Amino acid sequence: MRLTVLMNAGPWLSVPPPGYGGIENVVATLVPELRRLGVRVVLASVGTSALPVDERFSVFPDGQFSALQRPYNQVCGVSQAHLDGVVRQLRARDDIDLVHDHVEAVGLATLAAMGSDAPPTLHTLHWDLTKHPELYGNLDAGGRVRVNGVSASQLARAPRALREHSVGHVHLSTPLAVDADRAPRREKGDYAIILGRITPGKGQEVGARLARRVGVPLVLAGPVGPYHRPRDLAAAGDEARQNPDVRFFHDEVAPHVDGDLVRWVGTVAGQERDDLLAGARAALFPLRWEEPGGTAVVESLALGTPVVATARGCLPELVDQNRTGLLTDDEEELGELLLAASLLDPVECRREAAARFTPTVMAEKYVDLYEKVRQEASAPSLRAA
Repeated sequence: MRLTVLMNAGPWLSVPPPGYGGIENVVATLVPELRRLGVRVVLASVGTSALPVDERFSVFPDGQFSALQRPYNQVCGVSQAHLDGVVRQLRARDDIDLVHDHVEAVGLATLAAMGSDAPPTLHTLHWDLTKHPELYGNLDAGGRVRVNGVSASQLARAPRALREHSVGHVHLSTPLAVDADRAPRREKGDYAIILGRITPGKGQEVGARLARRVGVPLVLAGPVGPYHRPRDLAAAGDEARQNPDVRFFHDEVAPHVDGDLVRWVGTVAGQERDDLLAGARAALFPLRWEEPGGTAVVESLALGTPVVATARGCLPELVDQNRTGLLTDDEEELGELLLAASLLDPVECRREAAARFTPTVMAEKYVDLYEKVRQEASAPSLRAA
């Protein structure tokens, strides 16, 4: 009998997302490979999701991402309403063999609260695990809910109670890695790129300052809060400063953006994003936090672009020093490493991505974890001993 998995992508963005959307892109990458391996997928997302699946349902007709900038008392019911829909589905049917949940905090808490009524559940941790200390530090999800990380370093920093529920980690992947080792060599420009949401942890202000110091053109590609294009942010006015990422951009990043040496181009997607990333001399990650997963890192390698980064979080797991990238513990050294990145071979980056970061590799590892979670859920509980 085929395995049927309820894939809970959440209420924030469609799958695949229209541009930025880290978790939704992970789901969009994973699901086709799971189905190729014989897994039947029921997608819990929003009504505009277009990912081919066996079945889907939604509570919201469209993504609720823009609501995240509103006060908590106006937005706190969004995830709860979505999870209520998931629970109602689970209670109304008996064909779900496993839930694969991706909804931060609320997904884990809700499914754990189902107790023995919950199907075997794997909750993937995509974020910084120092958040929600009262939840993660006191977690008792019983025998039916387990978690996995997206890197070993992420789980190593997790509270003990969360680690005790872990079944391991699975690195992120990208479709760009498929046959990346056979792709033709791309011509490189002189610019570097920081790809991702503009927020303090990503360190765009550090990258902009250092790029100006060493004279390397830098492209900042990613949204600022809910604003995907420079003209949208400009039209938002002072009210937009209620969003902390908007304040960070105006106060710390914008003073370095001159439209020439440092440019902010907003969100880029599809072929435009791939061409921009593939043409860069380096992908820069001047991290100010412990990066848990590094989607943009594996995308950069798959497109033959070496990585220059602070050696934080998962970066040492993903980058082969002096072969596919240059890592440092010294933030000020990043500028000099941008100049040295042109000495690294893009072919080596593509070869590493093709071996380690394809959707097939990720899906096969998740199928193994599904079986492990199901076995543990069916084992006699040791808690009463």
